[in-house]
Parts: sequence; structure tokens; C-alpha cells
Amino acid sequence: MICLKPAPWKVGLILTVGILSASTAAIFIRLALDAAEVQGVGFSLVLASLRLSLAALFLLPAWKNFHPTQLRRQAPLYSVAAGVFLAAHFATWITSLSYTSIAASTTLVTTNPIWVALLSWLWLKERPTLITASGIGITLAGGLLIGLVGTGTETAGSNPFLGNALALVGALTVSLYFVLGREAQRQGMSIGHHVALTYTTAALILLPLPLLFQTSYIGHSRTVYLYILLMAVFPQLIGHTSFNWAVRWISPTLVTLVILAEPVGSSILGFIVFRENPGFVVLVGAIVILTGVAIAAFGTRSPART
Repeated sequence: MICLKPAPWKVGLILTVGILSASTAAIFIRLALDAAEVQGVGFSLVLASLRLSLAALFLLPAWKNFHPTQLRRQAPLYSVAAGVFLAAHFATWITSLSYTSIAASTTLVTTNPIWVALLSWLWLKERPTLITASGIGITLAGGLLIGLVGTGTETAGSNPFLGNALALVGALTVSLYFVLGREAQRQGMSIGHHVALTYTTAALILLPLPLLFQTSYIGHSRTVYLYILLMAVFPQLIGHTSFNWAVRWISPTLVTLVILAEPVGSSILGFIVFRENPGFVVLVGAIVILTGVAIAAFGTRSPART
């Protein structure tokens, strides 16, 4: 089936809605952590697996018209692979919020364009331009500023070195998730079928993991489960699905460039809700990182194919 490319204003509108929804993710995660009064890998995995499981359940109707025999053989495999990296992304990034500030975590995890450029170089043999390479260097400098200098502030977190490292791993894995998702749709997967298969794969991977850390899915307050439901609806179903839809029509690098607005929104919400002042050094580091990523993204000329 031939799909007509949507008007630019429609792509921009859906991306804007996606950014506004995704900006709430770190807030709902921190609220759930505070309501449960627990931290650590086990409960972070509970949040990640339930968020994706609920999103997958909401997408059950999408399976009604799924006919894999009408697709290229590789198409569902790309969606499954995207789900594997999505699971790794949430396992690392959500855990990072237990150890570092919202500003540092959301800034580091949205360095996606840098990793997309590097992956394209190493995997697709597309050498980065001089502008892209300059942006990568600036971004690395900002990351070092946050990771090595900004960890001494009062609101830096309980273990900012670990938290910042986990956020960077989350950035790399979510970059692979977007690149593979784009390829799945180019191979014939519809947006509904792609996200249904991807979210289900990620949920199935994450579901047993909390048990390895002796963490239960039950016994938490209703407030905790409410925040998990909100995570599934807003940042996951609306936010991530918007990005997956857009990545079919425009370059993944440009999509991840737009996602740079997420740490700004999350940091503002973090200050309003938690009075979390990230500190001057973290703010400067965030500005340096966002500047570097923007330069790298604009230097990457890879128009999307339809």
C-alpha cells in the first residue's frame, strides 16, 4: 500500500505533541519512585516493564489486521530488534533517575543524534561531515563537564557517576531503537503494527527481570500504579509513537534533534514539581551538550526515503 507523505505542518504538529508528552516521563518516574519510597535497579525495572506492558495492552487492537505473510521477511525482525534495544533503553535510563538529577539524566539521554551519526559511520559507512565531527567533540566536552564536575552539587543525586553513565547507555540504545524502527517501516510495517510488536517485545524482555532483584510487582500504593499508567499513556503511547511515526518521513537525526526539547521541558517540570535546582555547572554542561548535538545534527545530511 502506497502512503502519501504528510504535509510538513502535520509532521511538526505530531512531533510537538510527542515532545510535550515525552517531557513528562522523568517527572512521572520520579513521582513513582518517591511514592514507593524505594530506589534501585529492581523497582526501576518494575516501572519500565509495567509501562511497556500497559502500552502493549492498549495496542492489542492493532494485531487484528496484522498479516506478516504480506510483508518482507526482514520487516518484523527489525521491529523485534527495536524492541530489544527499547528494553535496554528503559532499563538503563529509568535506573539512572535513581542516581542523578533529572536535568543531567534527560540531557545525557537525548544525545541521540551523536550516536545516530556514529552508528551511520560505523555501520553504514557514512562518514560524518566536519560540522558533525565538531558537534560530537562539543557534546563530549559537555558530557565530561556534567560527569566530572557537575557531580558535586547538592541535587546531583546519590551516585551521579553511575546515573550519568546509565543515561549515556540509554542514549545509545534508544538511537538503535529509532534507526531500526525506521527500517522496519521502510520494509512495510505500519506504524501501528511496528509499535505493537516493538512494545510487546520490550515488555516480554523486561517482565521477568525485577524478580531477579527480589522486587515484586504487587504491594505498592495505588498512587504508584497511577503514575505508571500515566507513563504508559503520555510519554509512551503518545510520545514514543509520535516519534516512531515521524521517523518514517524525516531523517532519524532530525527527529532526535527535535527530541532535544525534552530535557528543557523535563528540567522545568522538575524545578516546578520537585524544586530540583540542577546547579550551575550542570546547566552549563546541558547548554554545551545541546549546542553540540544541534551542530552535529545540522551537519548530518541524510534525507529520509519514503
